[in-house]
Amino acid sequence: MIFPAFLKTLGQIGDPRFRRVLLLGIGLTLALLVAVYAGVLWLIHATVGDTTVLPFIGEVTWVGDLLSGASLLLMMVLSAFLMVPVASAITSMFLDEVAQAVEDRHYPSLPPASPVPLGEAIKDTVNFLGVIIGANLLALILYVIFTPFALFIFWGLNGYLLGMEYFQLAAMRREGREEAKQLRKRHRLTIWAAGVLMAMPLSVPLVNLLVPVLGAATFTHIYHTIRRRAPSG
Repeated sequence: MIFPAFLKTLGQIGDPRFRRVLLLGIGLTLALLVAVYAGVLWLIHATVGDTTVLPFIGEVTWVGDLLSGASLLLMMVLSAFLMVPVASAITSMFLDEVAQAVEDRHYPSLPPASPVPLGEAIKDTVNFLGVIIGANLLALILYVIFTPFALFIFWGLNGYLLGMEYFQLAAMRREGREEAKQLRKRHRLTIWAAGVLMAMPLSVPLVNLLVPVLGAATFTHIYHTIRRRAPSG
């Protein structure tokens, strides 16, 4: 069911609602990264000040500039790893619109879905953001230890996280939170495999920014396929 779902999603990639959610996710992610870097700079200057007294050297004025430059380099490196995971988490607040676009085109006979309340959507986004950032930061250690397998670790980890999140989002609109969770557990291997397919483009610059929208649409198809097959299973 995974590849047919993905092909249907590619056939709808030009949908204006897909494009709107994509631009919202990228814009908010860039704003968040800029805000974090600005906060780091403020903290450095508030802590170090214009001058610093070093043992055996005395008063110097370049420590703050050195730390600012190092923090910029660090943010650039971290952004390379975290840009897309963060975009995925933030975009999840708007993926109900993507799922609705898929259902309007491919499942028009369905009754109206129950959208997730904004407060719950924000809470879920914050939780997902924390999990995906924490998991990817911890994975940096594994990338160093198991360098030849770093790409596979990246795909497996983010495939699991993206699959879990996007299927839950798609199913909750029709099932409610608890039933969606149970459905996800019963089909965890299929969902993980589909998540890995979504995670593979994360390694390709620019293309990776499409992943949240592609994932939400693909998992909407997967959810409906699972539900359609359930009575006969």
